[in-house]
Amino acid sequence: MTGKPEPILFATAARGTEGALRDELRELGFRGVRADRGGVHFGRVLDEGFRACIEMRTAIRVLLRLGSFEAPSGDALYEGVHGIDWGPFLTARHTLAVRSYLRDSALSHSQFVAQRTKDAVVDQLRARFGARPSVDLDDPDVTLFVHVVRDHATMYVDLSGSSLHKRGYRVRGDAGDAPLKESLAACILRLSGWDRERPLVDPMCGSGTIAIEAALWSRRIAPGLTRERFGFERWACHDGAAVRRTAEIREQARAKVLPVGPLIQGQDTSLDALAGARDSARAAGVTVSFKRASVRDLAADGPSGMVVTNPPYGERIEAGEELYRDMGHAFAGLRGWRIAVLAGTPAIARAIKLRPEKGLIVFNGDLECRLLTYDVR
Repeated sequence: MTGKPEPILFATAARGTEGALRDELRELGFRGVRADRGGVHFGRVLDEGFRACIEMRTAIRVLLRLGSFEAPSGDALYEGVHGIDWGPFLTARHTLAVRSYLRDSALSHSQFVAQRTKDAVVDQLRARFGARPSVDLDDPDVTLFVHVVRDHATMYVDLSGSSLHKRGYRVRGDAGDAPLKESLAACILRLSGWDRERPLVDPMCGSGTIAIEAALWSRRIAPGLTRERFGFERWACHDGAAVRRTAEIREQARAKVLPVGPLIQGQDTSLDALAGARDSARAAGVTVSFKRASVRDLAADGPSGMVVTNPPYGERIEAGEELYRDMGHAFAGLRGWRIAVLAGTPAIARAIKLRPEKGLIVFNGDLECRLLTYDVR
């Protein structure tokens, strides 16, 4: 009896959020879901990768595995890459970029690995077409990823194009001083335990990312519906049939949208940040109630609700102990509510005089944070 086929897709995630991504993939009905370091394996057919790009909130990228081979040397790497058929993805008219990741291997220089990989690809295509694709590191048609771990290489092609966290609704660019990436905000919401039905408030909303992502999630609005183009739509093999299939997947995602969702609120003391948040919510097609208020003014509007927030912390924004004391005092008065705080400094946990139900390590970029959740009784 043969075992189940290995998944052909890999979705990447911010460190510490692999569990959120795994749970989202399972909820969306994908097959072969298996969490790993840095992301989650899933999927049996390419269409699942197309759908993942359109529907997933918590992933950064979706990669298609093309092959794996031993690569103890540069020559072995070249031969392994050259043995993959690059015709479905690239012609001489396309541009490409190669990214590499190395760990515990004889090949220890990422630039050399990327260069050798690129050479193998373009040499194959030059022999086939009489010309070779050019390199474009800023906006390539096709991005390739080569992972070499313990002298074993795995070759991937990127389906996403630009990072999936770029939803396209942030109309003022980096509104606020330290905007949270949209994919990380979606992970925090999922890890917080929010049921997508209770009212939710972010009392230090800044550019409004958490509140907007909550509104999108609660109404099942797929983040990729507003995306102009994904990476896979620039592949050589993306023909008329693939265009029609992608359109069908988008329509299936659009049919899942709910007309209304729960009350979502955001508040902040910065009028400029609030103006950007309102513009972004409008661009995202969701209704969020934004108002100017301090965290000390936070009060329970009902017997049960949810607070999810990313307070400012010293590494990125000057934040004083007074703000944290006000926050801790306000949270203590929210009896019957659940609170989730992304804490980038231990001072935040010290200021909240409650026992956390959970404290997960989550990375905001390179910064190690704690996602603290509380049930206020």
